[in-house]
Amino acid sequence: MPTTRCSAQDLLAWRQSLLMQGGRAVDFDWLLMMRGDLGWAAMQKLRILPESTVHLAASLHDLELLWHRHVTEHVPLQHLVGRCPWRDVELQVSPAALIPRQETELLIDLALQCLKPSESEALPQAGVWADLGTGSGALAVALARSLPGWEGHAVDLSAEALELARANLRSLAPSPCWTLHQGSWWEPLEPWWGTVHLVVSNPPYIPRVQVQGLEPVVRDHEPHLALSGGDDGLDCCRALISGAPRALAPGGWLLLEHHHDQSEAVLVLLRDAGLEAVQARPDLQGVMRFALARRPLRR
Repeated sequence: MPTTRCSAQDLLAWRQSLLMQGGRAVDFDWLLMMRGDLGWAAMQKLRILPESTVHLAASLHDLELLWHRHVTEHVPLQHLVGRCPWRDVELQVSPAALIPRQETELLIDLALQCLKPSESEALPQAGVWADLGTGSGALAVALARSLPGWEGHAVDLSAEALELARANLRSLAPSPCWTLHQGSWWEPLEPWWGTVHLVVSNPPYIPRVQVQGLEPVVRDHEPHLALSGGDDGLDCCRALISGAPRALAPGGWLLLEHHHDQSEAVLVLLRDAGLEAVQARPDLQGVMRFALARRPLRR
């Protein structure tokens, strides 16, 4: 039930007074939508119908406290709300794992395109997928929902991240066809080596020296285990790519997200590992952010 009623004019004035303390308008509006349950249509009416009545699912006082923490302590709004919209779901989020980014949604679209090269083809009804470095479980949830007949595996080194992934998978992809594993990259999946048809990963890829230069909202509140990729940012990509020829099934696909300036280096690693159909793909801003390749059908 809504806990606050006010006019659109009063809400806009209150909003402006808080934005004068700092922060971005787009982030404040996100908070109104996620915590205040103020829908997109209602947001559009604020300026058009200033005398209309607005109903919020939180008090202005509570919203103001959350905004103050975001502005002064740089706490991510997603952590304050505990949720994050991603593709067609809302994920639980926490400091245990990286907050899922919008551009990572494209990794799922690319993965499904690999399995379904043309619009006339249907997705395979069975297979084995893996999400390595699952974090919140965002990619695993999307794969489990898109490939309900497949066997799925989500791997992470962090026990806390796996608990978060488990909560998201249980609530958003309730199926007995996925399993969680604690460990490093391919190692927990050794019993399945040679049988995995699709692997996705958004590994840590930021060079170590750049981590301290990140925005405080990221640097101080997101796990460095999920950020730092070693001296050149490619340590985790190397581990993923070097294990792919053994772990993938013949013809199986590997899809990776990487740093904005690592495309050529990652493509070289994929080719040197003996993978084929090596390709780069752009993110929403046109930056080459993804790499994909597959194990040859024959040696």
